[in-house]
Amino acid sequence: MHDFVARPGFIRCLAAVIYDLFLVVALWFVATALILPFNAGQAFNSRQLFYPVYLLIVSFLFHGWFWTHGGQTLGQKAWKIKVLTFDYKPINWLQALLRFSAAIVSWSVFGLGFLWMLVDKDKQTWHDYLSKTKLFVTE
Repeated sequence: MHDFVARPGFIRCLAAVIYDLFLVVALWFVATALILPFNAGQAFNSRQLFYPVYLLIVSFLFHGWFWTHGGQTLGQKAWKIKVLTFDYKPINWLQALLRFSAAIVSWSVFGLGFLWMLVDKDKQTWHDYLSKTKLFVTE
């Protein structure tokens, strides 16, 4: 038997996402400051594809590192949520990449992939299914 039995509800998951969003935006500021000297100190413009790709990579590294090192981002830790495999093991970098990529898809269709947990019997999102991961309450 595992300590992780309960699944977090929609509001708890949304709160963790919002918490992490604030952290990622702060991280984007730092990441931008680090590369501004390479753009002659000028703001990045819409024709520079490198910049949004760079921020996407920074975002993935944030999420991926926390998910593969303890199973919780800071927002998930604050809201007592842990991401594990279906058999309660830590996720690997490939699963983190699949989860992150699928979450982008989940949110890009008006959040339907995230809202899916409201109708799913196991309270899973599209990115849970696609990455073969589950969220658990850690209380």
